[in-house]
Amino acid sequence: MIRLSKGLLLGCELFLSSIIHMLFGFYIFSTAVAADLSQSLIGLTRPSYTNEETRIRESVYELREANASSSTKSVPPIVLVHGIFGFGKGRLGGLSYFAGAEKKDEFVLVPDLGSLTSIHDRARELFYYLKGGRVDYGEEHSNIYGHSRFGRVYEKGHYPEWDEDHPVHFVGHSAGAQVVRVLQQMLHDKEFAGYDDTSEDWILSLTALSGALNGTTRTYFDGMRPEDGRSLKPICLLQLCRLGATIYDWLDIAWLKNYYNFGFDHFHMSWRNTGLSGLADLLLCNSGPFATGDWILPDLTIQGSIKINAGLQTFKNTFYFSYATKMTRHIRGVTVPSSFAGTHPLLLIRVMQMCRWRYPAYLPLPYKGYRDEDWEDNDGALNTISMTHPRIPVEHPSCLVAHDSDCHPLQPGIWYYKILEGDHIFFILNRERAGVQFDLIYDSIFRNCRKHVFRTSHQPTLPNQTPS
Repeated sequence: MIRLSKGLLLGCELFLSSIIHMLFGFYIFSTAVAADLSQSLIGLTRPSYTNEETRIRESVYELREANASSSTKSVPPIVLVHGIFGFGKGRLGGLSYFAGAEKKDEFVLVPDLGSLTSIHDRARELFYYLKGGRVDYGEEHSNIYGHSRFGRVYEKGHYPEWDEDHPVHFVGHSAGAQVVRVLQQMLHDKEFAGYDDTSEDWILSLTALSGALNGTTRTYFDGMRPEDGRSLKPICLLQLCRLGATIYDWLDIAWLKNYYNFGFDHFHMSWRNTGLSGLADLLLCNSGPFATGDWILPDLTIQGSIKINAGLQTFKNTFYFSYATKMTRHIRGVTVPSSFAGTHPLLLIRVMQMCRWRYPAYLPLPYKGYRDEDWEDNDGALNTISMTHPRIPVEHPSCLVAHDSDCHPLQPGIWYYKILEGDHIFFILNRERAGVQFDLIYDSIFRNCRKHVFRTSHQPTLPNQTPS
């Protein structure tokens, strides 16, 4: 009877979570379509111009573009990297993943990376987005995971001069932060064929906004097995996600994929390549990214993050900032949601569940010193402990920032972090939710990039300490 009741409860939770996620996805998609239609109607009502007037207007526009380009080339670009299920400029019409934050500076780039592809694949895509050329996922990696070595072609890079003398600032939301860390390690290890001069110093600063730096316990609630951190439970939210993404890619409807793309094109899952028998194999998880584990969710488990972090460094010449978020508080030793009304409906159930997470007693602890209570504070998607700075398997240098003035001048090689009140999507998609906090956070991020970050040869020190 107890098992039956538990099964019914889990079934109801799965049904409710599925409905909420589907409705939110439909809301985002329909909002983008409505915005596109609105822009099209506005275009139809604009006055027409003669050929001479059109030529003059185009000349003025080109002159402005040239002036803007010359004025911005003197400063490094700020690259905003989206998280899971995210999108960059050019997808979902005119919708902005970062809720228009890119308009706060003259030289901001917003790449569109695979929304469900692995951290590794997204890091490779990010490199070629900036430098240009055909995406090379690496021969060894591609052979292991059974996909094409090469992907889309960037005819012209968005910052082709990128090198040690022309470094960039990165701002990564959620999994986007870990993508940048992996990219920086690849630059250090010179993993890009044909580029022998790459180094970690190509990155001037990295800012993690609700960054997935150490994994999340939410992956287990969504369906990842805690036994291995890679396989899925037979019935779960992620299975529904897997089925939906598989059918979406198999149907390969061009206009729809131009609007939104999960990023699995290098797996060639289209009906043109696989046929009906291929669809059956994909759905049964006999082939494709979900069979090999080359997608983003295994990278976001605690086990997956430990494996990735074991090969990543915090570099002495790069500045690191982190804005961790939480939507919980403590009442008499019990962790509870800090606000039901203030938490987005998409995340409310997970905030409550993650507060009560307990690692299975029959399994060995994921790392030395693990404690369930350390992972209770969360923002509905990530645990707050995971967002401050890299901690596992080795803790990296860090400094909790209470007041900005206490940490100036800033030193590279240290993770400066703040803990903010807000859920995981508080600072993206809809700037009206965060209100004035939206401007305060992004103004702070961009101010760090433009005014307080300078590359020096000094060794990193903590604030108010003297170098040894």
